[in-house]
Amino acid sequence: MNYRNLILNKKNLSYEVSQYIKEQIVNGEIEIGSQLKINEISDHLGISQTPVREAIQYLVSENVLENYRNKGYFVRKHNEKDIFEIYSLRATIEGLAIRLAAQRNDEEELNALIELFEEMKEKREDPTITSISHYSTKIHEEILKMSKHEMLIDVNESISFQVEIVNSVLERKYTKDFEVSEHEELIEVLKEGDPEKAEKVMRNHIYRSYYNFIEENEGVYSKELLMFFPK
Repeated sequence: MNYRNLILNKKNLSYEVSQYIKEQIVNGEIEIGSQLKINEISDHLGISQTPVREAIQYLVSENVLENYRNKGYFVRKHNEKDIFEIYSLRATIEGLAIRLAAQRNDEEELNALIELFEEMKEKREDPTITSISHYSTKIHEEILKMSKHEMLIDVNESISFQVEIVNSVLERKYTKDFEVSEHEELIEVLKEGDPEKAEKVMRNHIYRSYYNFIEENEGVYSKELLMFFPK
């Protein structure tokens, strides 16, 4: 995507610049822990430094960037406590979301989710597609919407980018078959319509992601925090 052209056609430049920086981080174009230089970003996008500064301040408020006095702005590195908090909060939020979705048991919404999952399975068989992780993200988003719990959705939105950063690490590990099997159980438990079981399945789903992240980053993140998650 040509972000320079996109940004120049938008009214809210600072917001678009913040989205551009986020995408660059997720894609690995901007590395975790690296320094952001305002003049380089403004020159690259062909815009003034003012919206870039505003975007960076916004990202600092979101804990995406950190400001070190006399050094500049750096992409925040997640420590072991951050990772635990992200996953434990996800388990709580999404566990409640799927419980409410199962309790509501809206047939039309469930059928739409099933269609999305069937599309995901079709893409699994396409050799030209290397990743279907965006379908996994979409399934989780739809389950949140199915909860009809607006405050819960807002809280989830507040950590969505942190989750995206963590997921970008696991995407490099997960196969398409694994992605499908992991999300098939969410679809099946929603079909059953058992709220309590649905919440348990979702929590276990999130816990497994946490285990996998710890395993993928062995030697970087302590395994001590695994005691907080049931086996």
